[in-house]
Amino acid sequence: MVKDAKDRTYHHGDLRRALLVAAEAELAEKGVEGFTLRGCAKRAGVSHAAPAHHFKDAAALLTALAAEGFTRFIAAMEKRRDAETAPRRRLIGCGLGYLDFARGNPALFGLMFSSKRPDYGSPSLGAVARRSFLVLTEAVHAVRGVDPLADKAAMLDAVTVWSVVHGLAELLLAGQLHVAIGEASDPTYAEIISRALLEAKRSSPG
Repeated sequence: MVKDAKDRTYHHGDLRRALLVAAEAELAEKGVEGFTLRGCAKRAGVSHAAPAHHFKDAAALLTALAAEGFTRFIAAMEKRRDAETAPRRRLIGCGLGYLDFARGNPALFGLMFSSKRPDYGSPSLGAVARRSFLVLTEAVHAVRGVDPLADKAAMLDAVTVWSVVHGLAELLLAGQLHVAIGEASDPTYAEIISRALLEAKRSSPG
């Protein structure tokens, strides 16, 4: 069988990586609505049939891209968290890492949290998405002294923090936050997140 002359030559794993890179660029430029497998193949410099070696359709490629996004999302939260030592500051760090990722990867963030196209029934995507939530619950556990996965009140604290941070990310991406507080930076974002922790502080042992 003769290959398409326009195809680039990739080793098996390299083609998958090239398609994921192309998919992220396609998503950023065209959004979820305009995303196609053919467009990704063109960006990667391969025939429109080549992606089938790894992804059966566009949804499968978006699922893999969302899984990669969550891996990077976790790394962003952990990076900020690990720069701190006190439990409360580490939890705030998780929130700042959340914002870092959203601002640095708006299209990918939207895919992960606002699109129905990724298949969250996929074991790989489901597992890494759950792990991203555990970064938050573990940080709340350190502040509260109680595991949110075993205590409803602690879980409500975790959801409160999550809701505030995610809402803050959405407002930043929409360019709406400045309407209320003007230009802001990390200290302001940390203060907003800190206010969401007031109940957790009151409920902490000791």
